[in-house]
Parts: sequence; structure tokens; C-alpha cells
Amino acid sequence: MDIDDTPVLDNHLHLDPVNGRNVAAAEEFASQGGTHLLVLNKPSWHLVEKATAAETFREVFDLTVEAAAAATEVLDGRAWPVLGVHPALISKLVDDGYTPPEARDIMQTGLDVAAEYVDNGDALAMKSGRPHYDVDDAVWEASNAVMCHGFERAADVGCAIQLHTEGGEDFEAVAGWAEDRGLDRMQVVKHYSGGRLRGPVKSVLADKDELEIAVETDEPFLMETDYIDDPDRPGAVLGPKTVPRRVRWLLENGHEDAVRTAHVETPKAVYGIDTEATLQR
Repeated sequence: MDIDDTPVLDNHLHLDPVNGRNVAAAEEFASQGGTHLLVLNKPSWHLVEKATAAETFREVFDLTVEAAAAATEVLDGRAWPVLGVHPALISKLVDDGYTPPEARDIMQTGLDVAAEYVDNGDALAMKSGRPHYDVDDAVWEASNAVMCHGFERAADVGCAIQLHTEGGEDFEAVAGWAEDRGLDRMQVVKHYSGGRLRGPVKSVLADKDELEIAVETDEPFLMETDYIDDPDRPGAVLGPKTVPRRVRWLLENGHEDAVRTAHVETPKAVYGIDTEATLQR
């Protein structure tokens, strides 16, 4: 199999229509054989001055919906928006003088708005999570409440949710919290994952060592760059060419089944998308 014979999906990439390269990054992805993108809204404070109400979250989400539509125009497949609230917003809000419960309520409002976009067909999925850095107990408790609210809203509108969390391999408890709220664990995706993970579906950062582990475990997985589209940090976390290049490397090493798992079967199982039917080469 050649890369031209398969869809190539980057499961977690940011496009910044305000400060970044935006469509140029999608063109770079496509130039290497990339076909499909899940475009995550950047943290709200990168796009608007302050997101504390439904209207300001809508500003952030509208920019991302527009960026995904523009990216679709340069892809042989298409791009879908994934919308939500970055978990680090809680620290921004607390630093601005909000209590953790007040910050929780603001972030849950943002998730409510994201769920509206999914319900209206304007977005594919949601994102939430909890801080990947040390916080005090009150902020941790509020963050878990935000994440669980995300599970509830994703279950309400029938979509998957991507999680930004601390590192680690055991997230069985988190997957259980989602199931307790009516969301199947196959619709819970841990972004920036390593090759091993228990609980949610893993979205593996496109590092060769971690991909080799993911292939060996023979479980559902996705691939991502977490490209952040920041002109001050070009190529961070990984550049938009990386997933197609890693797909080519996997194919060269005989891992055709793993490529199909990551770019056809897992996207269909998690998000209900058909990367083959939406491919026009």
C-alpha cells in the first residue's frame, strides 16, 4: 500500500485564523499526503481578550468553524471542528479573581455552547479535560466537575469528547466517570497520549517510538501532531507534515493494518466519520 491509497487523519491540530498560518498549515499537511483534519479551537485567550460568557465562547468557536471550512477547501478529504474549553482556563480565571466554583461555572457554560454547535451540525465533537500541571485541591475538584459536565453534554448530543489531561497511562477511572454519565468510553479520547493507555481511546502523538508501542498493543488508536499554529513556536508541538510522514514510515515497515486502524476504523468507531467515503483523490 502507498500513502495515496489511504486516508490520512491528524486527530488533533490547531489552526489560528487570528495570529497563525491557518490555511497555509493545512496546505502543508496536504502536500505530504494528509487528507483529513480535526481542527481544535485554540485556548480561548489566544483568540479573544476574555472568554467568560456564552457570547465570547461563540466568538472563539466561530473562528474555528471558519478555519475548518477553509482547510476543507485545500484537502482531498475534509476538516471537522472540535470545540470546547481548554482546562488551563481555570487557572487564568482564578488568577483574574474568580473563585474555583465561579470558574467552573464559566467553563461549563463554554461546554454548553460547544454542545450546541455539535447539536446543530456545526462541529463534530467536543473537548475538555483537567490541568496537566499541579493545582490546589479546590481547582482540581472544580476541573474534574468541568470534565464530567463535558461527558454529560457529549452524551446529550451524541458525540465524542477529546481530553487534555496530565500524563500517564491509567485513566480507567476517567473512562468510568464518562460511562456513569451515559457516554461510551469509545467516545472518550485522550489527546497527547503515549502508545499505552488504559481507559479512553488513545490519540498518539506522532512519535516513532510511541507509534511502535501503539502498533504492538493492537488496540484502537488515532494519530496527532498537536500542532499549535503559533508564529513564535513554529513546528510546535509537531509540524503539520508529521502525521503523513509517519504514515508513510508505517507503510514502509509493513504496518498497513495499523494505518487502517488509525485512519479509517478508529475514526469511524469514535466519531462516526467515514474517511474513505469523504476522500476524493
